[in-house]
Amino acid sequence: QVQLVESGGGLVQAGGSLRLSCAASGRTFSIYRMGWFRQAPGKEREFVAAINWSTGITFYADSVKGRFTISRDNAKDTVYLQMNSLKPEDTAVYCCAAGLRPGVFRLVNSYEYWGQGTQVTVSS
Repeated sequence: QVQLVESGGGLVQAGGSLRLSCAASGRTFSIYRMGWFRQAPGKEREFVAAINWSTGITFYADSVKGRFTISRDNAKDTVYLQMNSLKPEDTAVYCCAAGLRPGVFRLVNSYEYWGQGTQVTVSS
């Protein structure tokens, strides 16, 4: 089992920045990949970013590339999402997820464990 707890969400004006954190606990040695997904009201959950836990190789959705940065601190079993130049369309509940096996990084079913999520609201 892996437990995930997100923090760092909030309300920010367009153009502002936020940093999300996701602390993992439990069988963290089994993590292969960590990802961030988001879900806006009335929309499906969508991929935002992912990072290979051992190599640090990162992947991004086109909509956030150049604005968001995913990183990890293996010593703290924590993954971060630095979000800059935020737009109103970034408003959503952001969830982190842990995948234990190789797979397609942008697919929801490539991740076995999920956090509860943290709300990010960007005002115009």
